[in-house]
Amino acid sequence: MRAERNQGSCVTIRCLPPSSISRCSHGSSSSEDVTCGSPRWIGRGFSCVCIKPKGVYERIWGNLTPVQILQEERLSRLKHRMNVYFDPSRHGHQEALKALWASTYPDQVLHGLISEQWKQMGWQGKDPSTDFRGAGYVSLENLLFFSKTFSRSFQWLLNKQGGKRAAWEYPFAVAGVNITFMIMQMLDLHSSKPRRTFVRTVFIQMLAENEWAFDLLYCVAFMVMDKQWLEKNASYMDFNEILRSTRVQLEKELLLDDVMRIEDMPSYGLLS
Repeated sequence: MRAERNQGSCVTIRCLPPSSISRCSHGSSSSEDVTCGSPRWIGRGFSCVCIKPKGVYERIWGNLTPVQILQEERLSRLKHRMNVYFDPSRHGHQEALKALWASTYPDQVLHGLISEQWKQMGWQGKDPSTDFRGAGYVSLENLLFFSKTFSRSFQWLLNKQGGKRAAWEYPFAVAGVNITFMIMQMLDLHSSKPRRTFVRTVFIQMLAENEWAFDLLYCVAFMVMDKQWLEKNASYMDFNEILRSTRVQLEKELLLDDVMRIEDMPSYGLLS
């Protein structure tokens, strides 16, 4: 495969289905009309994506297909979730916290939304609402989704049951909030003018396959993070470095040629 040059250079990406992105044809455009980024090779099969000056991306495929419309709708709903802050005064948010407790400790009665009990889940204090500030309500939704969808893996991580553990382990719940925020940054979901990265483009395609792709990716990320934690014999002070290496691993897997869904990621097999 090759990237063609004509009055500029091309951004090379993994080939995507025609309904998502079409091949560049800017041969007749002037350098003032279209600019391209620098070449970057990441795997087999590439096509060119052109952008307008001043960072405004040009949709070179023309009219949106039904699949692309579905992608846009689901992406819009997902971005809305990113913008919801946790509000301890809202009944729905209170109920979600109670549901997380019930799913995590089905045999223990919760004595209150502000209680020392929360520390055993890995919150920093007795009021978990103060730990949601970085990632918002969606981080609570992610934990709840994980606890209900992959309860065995959730309990395994919560109770630190695998491998040789450090004397100073990562706090489970707070780690979960940080993982949500890391994925939001990786996919550039908070930005009003997001970058069209390869990983983001692939992920948006996955949304057309499954609206819960973000939540599934979260579960995979948690498992990858814990696996790397054990492999590197990490301790609490290494958490940020482990989180960075987790992101690198996720990006690598998402860009594999045969990964079309979250379920196709090699690390998805860690879940049970």
